[in-house]
Amino acid sequence: QIQVVESGGGSVQAGGSLRLSCTAPGATSRGCGMRWYRQAAGKQREWVSDILIDGSTTYEDSVKGRFTISADKVRDRIYLQMSTLKPEDTATYFCRTRAYGPYDHCYSDWGQGTQVTVAS
Repeated sequence: QIQVVESGGGSVQAGGSLRLSCTAPGATSRGCGMRWYRQAAGKQREWVSDILIDGSTTYEDSVKGRFTISADKVRDRIYLQMSTLKPEDTATYFCRTRAYGPYDHCYSDWGQGTQVTVAS
């Protein structure tokens, strides 16, 4: 099982930027894609973005053009560069490997997440 650790959250004013990081040792060697999720207080966790092992990316509509996901395969890390942040982006952000279930060789459990707070 791959263990993920998120970091880089903080508090910013609306319009500001943050870069989140996620370490996932072994993800690259196993050929695993990665994704970011977020969960706002009182709401369900939602998918934000994916990056596949070939580098292709997808985004949830509300973050398109503002967020950029990237990967450092050498360091088994992914990043989420967030720009033009809005108060509605306030949430705890989680990364995870893309897997089909606990028996998938890419499976990772949820990490602790990193909090992002955007003030209006």
